[in-house]
Amino acid sequence: MAIKFQYNKTSLNQLGKQLKVRKNALPTLKNKESALRISVQVAKAESERLKTELEEAIRKYDYLAALWNEFEPGLISITDVDLKTVKVAGVKTPHLERIHYEIKPFNAFAKPAWYADGVSILKELTRLGIESEVYEYKKKLLDWQRKKTTQKVNLYEKVQIPGYQEAIRKIKRYMEDEENLSKASSKIVKERHAAEEEEESV
Repeated sequence: MAIKFQYNKTSLNQLGKQLKVRKNALPTLKNKESALRISVQVAKAESERLKTELEEAIRKYDYLAALWNEFEPGLISITDVDLKTVKVAGVKTPHLERIHYEIKPFNAFAKPAWYADGVSILKELTRLGIESEVYEYKKKLLDWQRKKTTQKVNLYEKVQIPGYQEAIRKIKRYMEDEENLSKASSKIVKERHAAEEEEESV
């Protein structure tokens, strides 16, 4: 990225301000990047833990596989999922609050004794599945934000800060050269005047 500037004091001051802003922002951005990196790992670990827990729960209830044929389809359904927004390292992420279920009424005397347990089992399995999905989505959001922050850190650190420093150096060098030329030319003019005055007096 080429930094546009002019060889004058105004441009020098503006570049100085821009450089200061970026230098001040860089440590904060680096802290945010490392916080996001950790948050991504935490969300990923939690999502994987919940998926494993879900798989284990499904295996645990394998022995009931034959009984599920007797279970009434549509007896339990999810009507709504309450999510709240939680900020993680400055990023808005979803957090599972509550799952709303609708359970159709059934005659506990006419149905098998395990029906009530079946409803509880399905509630637990769906909770694990939905919560793992929420954490997976949270991980994606945080990782996307981390990538954006890393890009900004790299832009500041590797492109803009060195670019502004180089531009400031060029302006200062130019202004010093201008000053030296001005001094040299005024010295030459003075010497010439002195020489002319000397000639006139002779």
